This record gives sequence, structure tokens and C-alpha cells, in this order.
Amino acid sequence: MTQTLALDGELTIYRASEICELLKSALGARQDLELNLSGVTELDSAGVQLLMAAKKSAAASQCALRLIDHSPTVLEVFEILNLAAHFGDPLLVPAVPQ
Repeated sequence: MTQTLALDGELTIYRASEICELLKSALGARQDLELNLSGVTELDSAGVQLLMAAKKSAAASQCALRLIDHSPTVLEVFEILNLAAHFGDPLLVPAVPQ
């Protein structure tokens, strides 16, 4: 069974503690987890570190962590930092309207 957790708003240092607790709780269930990132409006290095730590914690618990529905903000940061391969999740880039 896979649990889905939607993250929205800022994924920044200002919410790091709050989001860390959400992720710990979700990962504590010891089941596969999908993080829906479609509502993320801002992502800084603290947010990236939380996602990386969550991926590592899930692997240590022998659970899968998948990032889904990346917002344009997340896509931009992942591209700048070349993080797509680290997380290993498909990045769906929206089509550019003509």
C-alpha cells in the first residue's frame, strides 16, 4: 500500500521543522510514500535537504519514496541543481502553450 502526502506552499527553512515532522510521521508508517509536490510554490536548500533526508530514511526502512506532480518551482530547482537523477523519479515537464 502506498500513502500519498501533498506538500504545498513554501518548502523552505521557514517551514522546515513543520515539514520535517510531517515527513517523519509519514515515513514512520513504514510503507511506500508518494510526495505530491504540485502545490510547492517555493523551494530552498533546506527544502531540498528535507527531500533528500526523506529519500534516505525511506531507503533505510526498505520503503520507496516517490516524488510526483512536480510544480514548476520544483522542476526549476531540480534542473538548476541537477537533482533529477538523485531522486530517480520521472519529471513531467508541462507542454509550452503555443
